[in-house]
Amino acid sequence: MKSSVLQKLTTAGTALIGALLALAPFHAFLTVWLASGVGHYTALRLWPEVLLAGLGVVALAIWARDAALRTALGKTWLTRCIAAYCALLLVLGAVALARHAVTGAALGDGLVLDMRLPLFLLAAQVIFAHNEWLRIHWRKLVLIPAAIALVFGLLEIFVLPVGFLQHFGYGPHTIAPFETVDQKLAYVRAQATLRGANPLGAYLVIVLASLAGAGFKHRALWAKILMVGSFGAALVVLMYTYSRSAYIGAVVALAALVWWTITSKRLKGVAMVGAAAVLLVGAGAFMLLRHNSQFENTFFHTDTTSQSAESSNAARGSALRQGVREVAREPLGRGPGTAGPASAHNNHPARIAENYFLQIGQEAGWLGLGLFTAICVLAGYGLWQRRAEPLARVLLASLLGLTLINMLSHAWTDDTLAIIWWTLAGAALAPRLKQSKKVRA
Repeated sequence: MKSSVLQKLTTAGTALIGALLALAPFHAFLTVWLASGVGHYTALRLWPEVLLAGLGVVALAIWARDAALRTALGKTWLTRCIAAYCALLLVLGAVALARHAVTGAALGDGLVLDMRLPLFLLAAQVIFAHNEWLRIHWRKLVLIPAAIALVFGLLEIFVLPVGFLQHFGYGPHTIAPFETVDQKLAYVRAQATLRGANPLGAYLVIVLASLAGAGFKHRALWAKILMVGSFGAALVVLMYTYSRSAYIGAVVALAALVWWTITSKRLKGVAMVGAAAVLLVGAGAFMLLRHNSQFENTFFHTDTTSQSAESSNAARGSALRQGVREVAREPLGRGPGTAGPASAHNNHPARIAENYFLQIGQEAGWLGLGLFTAICVLAGYGLWQRRAEPLARVLLASLLGLTLINMLSHAWTDDTLAIIWWTLAGAALAPRLKQSKKVRA
């Protein structure tokens, strides 16, 4: 009977995670479109959190019924850090609310944005400690929705008129129907079905890593052609996001995958020489093209004809410096919801540090920043230990790229990125629980 209940719980959790992963790339588009018909945009944005709550209930039920799993989870430093991190956020949140340093709406949003990352991972670990479904089918769940998003992105770039998304409810009260570089209509940024150009660029790091790390091993010629075409389409859409952090993140993720694929020391030496040559060529191209208008707008997001009062580079630099100063001055932080996107719900100007790690430091202090960093490092180390498996290898490579992106933005606050990477990471790390102590199926 107990085994039958566990099976039903695992099946329910698997279905919820499958739905989350399939719908994640369309979260922004579907939410805005539905809100245009029925209203309540803010409430509708929370549907991933509703599913996360359902996942939490299922995971807790599995945890309560499986003593071996409880023991295995309790032994891992990753679980301990997640528990300490979430407890710290709740305590700091209660203190901040009592001191009127944060509004209820900002606190709620801040807790969700900060806690859901490790909770997605933990829930997926619990659910997929009992089955292999996601580790078998992850390619389809990542690449099929990605193909739809890429087709939309290509249409947006080459066919659809600027502002097309206004027909689906995009606007000043939801999501901007289009973004530009330096307010120039000649440089409209692709955003496809995601929340914006930068979130799309970060999402494509996972897509490109998935294609490169697991997509080219098909024996059928048609499958190889499809994968190569998809990889090219992803590169084109990435280029038109004009997201410089995503460019860097993609290069880092793909370079890591290539490096891990090479087993010969001689070939690794050749690869290092090739990388050095590419850097030299890139430096030369930078010197030659530094006064080219298209190059300046693509890589600097400004040029000599800019009419903007302040460049995005200057604004980002100022925000980063301010964030560093605040974290250094406030070792305890101000509480969840006092920084990052959630802080827009407060009664004073939002604090945007343009760096997710600084945001955590601003909210949860030095201890919170240390715990979140430890969670990332421990998850990465677990993936490194399982790097022989395609899913773990892809996630580890994308983690390297996404970490760099989060040093220049608040990318982990994006729903799509949070759902896909952290849920898949939980599934990839789940077998370690069986190795720690046998888990009953």
